[in-house]
Amino acid sequence: MVSLRHDRNFDPRHGEIVEISSAVRRATAPNRGPFTWHGTNTYLIGRDEVAVLDPGPVDPTHARLLLNAVGKDRLAAILVSHTHVDHSPGARLLQEMTGAPIIGCGRHRAARALQPGETNPLDASADADHVPDRELRDGDSLTTDGLTLTAVETPGHTANHLAFALNDGNVLFSADHVMAWSTSIVAPPDGSMSAYMASLARLSQRDDSVYLPGHGGAVTAPAEYIAGLIAHRQARETAILDRLTAGDRTIPEMVARIYADVDRALHGAAALSVLAQVEWLIERGLVGLAPGQSPTLTLASRLELA
Repeated sequence: MVSLRHDRNFDPRHGEIVEISSAVRRATAPNRGPFTWHGTNTYLIGRDEVAVLDPGPVDPTHARLLLNAVGKDRLAAILVSHTHVDHSPGARLLQEMTGAPIIGCGRHRAARALQPGETNPLDASADADHVPDRELRDGDSLTTDGLTLTAVETPGHTANHLAFALNDGNVLFSADHVMAWSTSIVAPPDGSMSAYMASLARLSQRDDSVYLPGHGGAVTAPAEYIAGLIAHRQARETAILDRLTAGDRTIPEMVARIYADVDRALHGAAALSVLAQVEWLIERGLVGLAPGQSPTLTLASRLELA
């Protein structure tokens, strides 16, 4: 299996503009954290006319860095991949400073409705204020400085997640769907494991030569890496079914065993990942709720093999 954490040497070079190619530059916002690693990667695409992808959180210093590199009059578009607070709020700040249109993903939406009695544990991570001037759907494109960026719908991490394909060198800006430093968080109700896996399968049919993700460094062997991600999720699914066979009946029980070698401070996030996997198993009729159990699917729901 491909190593899913091989990118530990990534240098964010906060406060700098990093040259990636003649068409692409990167600036990493200094919003370090357990879910952002060194921070959000903002990409500057084009030279004489520039599209800025994922300006990150509201950070005036980061915004000024971008504008100093681009030039206010050359900012043609502000692209957004998805509505998490580490990616999209900075778009509105840049728009206030330049008047450039916000283009890309639509408004934030959940992958499914909340069940009765359920709360959204990651509600604070959603940017509910995002309203694009132009929403892109799958296959829609934007041209800037002679470069064409085409939207590739990749739901899973969020329901409105977009990647962007650049016609110059088979580059895919994969945002948070595929990253080299970590697997993507898929947490219901905003995230959907069935959608995430379908998006991985779709990307596996493409011939991109490199992915530039929302956090960390490039994925330089995408086909091999996607195969590794799919295998990783399949292994987690097998582990869940094995724990059910062994007698575990709730998600916390399974997390304690499956993630025994992981810092307990991360078990909450792990529980959400297991919940996403369990929902996908239920969708396929492989797991069900115990007789008499409330239909509300919470982390404490008692489960059974179907």
